[in-house]
Amino acid sequence: MKENLKAKLVLIDGTEFNGYSFGYSGNCNGEVVFNTGMVGYPETLTDPSYSGQILVCTFPLIGNYGIPAADYENGMLNNFESEHIQIRGLVVSNYSYEYSHHSAVQSLSNWLIEAKVPAITGIDTRMLTRRLRESGTMPGKIVINEKEEIDFDDPNEHDLVGEVSVNEPVEYTAGKKKIVLIDCGTKNNIIRAFLGRDITVIRMPYNHDFTNINCDGFLISNGPGNPKMNKVTIENTRKVMEKNKPILGICLGSQILALAAGADTYKLKYGHRGLNQPCNETGTKRSYITSQNHGYAVKASTLLQDWREWFVNDNDGTNEGLIHISKPFFAAQFHPEASPGPDDSEFIFDMFVRALG
Repeated sequence: MKENLKAKLVLIDGTEFNGYSFGYSGNCNGEVVFNTGMVGYPETLTDPSYSGQILVCTFPLIGNYGIPAADYENGMLNNFESEHIQIRGLVVSNYSYEYSHHSAVQSLSNWLIEAKVPAITGIDTRMLTRRLRESGTMPGKIVINEKEEIDFDDPNEHDLVGEVSVNEPVEYTAGKKKIVLIDCGTKNNIIRAFLGRDITVIRMPYNHDFTNINCDGFLISNGPGNPKMNKVTIENTRKVMEKNKPILGICLGSQILALAAGADTYKLKYGHRGLNQPCNETGTKRSYITSQNHGYAVKASTLLQDWREWFVNDNDGTNEGLIHISKPFFAAQFHPEASPGPDDSEFIFDMFVRALG
């Protein structure tokens, strides 16, 4: 890695930001999005919901505490949310070449190089974020090797969920109660949350028929991209709703549940990505600080008569959850499992467990 290797970020609208490479010395493309979290980059970079995206960190100092070891427990990496880095590229204002933490085993730069993920530092991320807020997230590319041509790409036009879901069913054995986790790009901490509650988890590929599996409930996970691309998952969700067994949707899972129930979804201008998103619980005076990562949302006005908004984003009023008035179906647009971020809303998992009977 050469600290003075020049690099640039180019947006599809023609805007360019010049800086220096501190990751893999290759080019990449994707949807340019920003995250407002101050910490948690090992978990964030391995979150499958970021598949296809070039991530901009608004916090100015990144890399100062390095990367922890890849330790396994229950078949999952302890310190990460999936098996590898999911983003296509990383953009920061100031990369810390020196790192210090008792659990660190390598630098962020080395980790990115090993995973062949390009990264750029030394640009004005405040200006870039303002651009994305005003114009909306958009395709972009990191160019380090000028001789290597690369086109713009909109990952939302691809089957991103198919790229991050497991290929075969996986069972994590715990207690007698059993749930089916429809893996649209699940974070490891969602699985940990249920194993810690003595619930056995059957992790199913997103496009497999999970409608006839003997279980106590269904969980539709988070994941990347446009929820409407997941037609098979939506149809299977519609079928299991007829069984009246508990269903919990998280993030993309919330959108899939809404689509299966006859509602509509739409793309947000620049999405919600960070650890500090306030959400109000409707009908109460409670507000929760939540961890979020999504670019689409449920259009609340299209919810059918038996459904209600459960949470609303305090910043822009968009939907952050839905709940059925009589059946055990509910969903959160944010991440109750955090990792990274606050766990204020982890009570939602307890609600789901109680609904299992």
